[in-house]
Amino acid sequence: MNEARPSGGTWWQRLSSGLKRTSASIGGAITDLVAKRKLDAATIDELEEVLIRADLGPATAGRIADAIRAGRYDKAVTPDEVKGILAAEVEKVLAPVAAPLFVDGAKPFVVLVAGVNGSGKTTTIGKLAARYRAEGRKVVLAAGDTFRAAAIDQLKIWGARTGAEIVAREPGADAAGLAFDALSAAKDKGADVLLIDTAGRLQNKAALMGELEKVVRVLKKLDPTAPHAVLLVLDATVGQNALSQVEEFSRIAGVTGLAMTKLDGSARGGILVAIAEKHRLPIHFIGVGEGVDDLAPFQAREFAKAIAGLET
Repeated sequence: MNEARPSGGTWWQRLSSGLKRTSASIGGAITDLVAKRKLDAATIDELEEVLIRADLGPATAGRIADAIRAGRYDKAVTPDEVKGILAAEVEKVLAPVAAPLFVDGAKPFVVLVAGVNGSGKTTTIGKLAARYRAEGRKVVLAAGDTFRAAAIDQLKIWGARTGAEIVAREPGADAAGLAFDALSAAKDKGADVLLIDTAGRLQNKAALMGELEKVVRVLKKLDPTAPHAVLLVLDATVGQNALSQVEEFSRIAGVTGLAMTKLDGSARGGILVAIAEKHRLPIHFIGVGEGVDDLAPFQAREFAKAIAGLET
């Protein structure tokens, strides 16, 4: 299991360090463009191109370019001024979708966790289990990615580490049957939260859709309100492909919120802004490392400043 020690420093230090590749790529280009020239039409066009290449999305890039242009045209402007405008505009996009995931109001609160294989889905479940256990909640984990033995084993390790109960079967077992058993067990044990892992074989959409629909159907036999949240885990390193993943999984599984992992491994952290702009889904968590503390609730202002390379 590729799980490192918890990272040191404050969350802001880990976030800004994790987003260094993104902020350096954007900040370096901004400095190169504006440090020695006035803000003319060509400079603004080039800035807009830089922002689009950083995966912020054309709509957001256009708005940032307009904001930079306003009142500053044909004047000298500092890189920090441009970064400040960038952070302010990014925050405007992200603030409406920054939302905690409240696991109250149902007992157990059932979270169906979706995502393509390799997105960090199973590790995210483990980190969430650790978070909820630290809050004193009773947690049950369901190893519903029954096609991958490694995912089952990984979740068992997280269960042992966090003190969460785990419901698992042999590889190849019926995922819906396992989900039914897990919810039954969670109810019997008086659990507060049930986190259900799922398969992520997007290349076989029909099979995945059928399986997820069946999982939801059997959960509703025991609790008509379940699942109470469908959390989609996205890998920041895939860039633009994350947009189509949101689209597919929303259609297949009725996604209610997002978690983005591996922001520290990519210069493409801007994709979270493009996703927020296009899909308007709540962003619950972001991850910037392998440590158990490197997944945290999403904060729009912190993220916007970190992506622009500004201090808090």
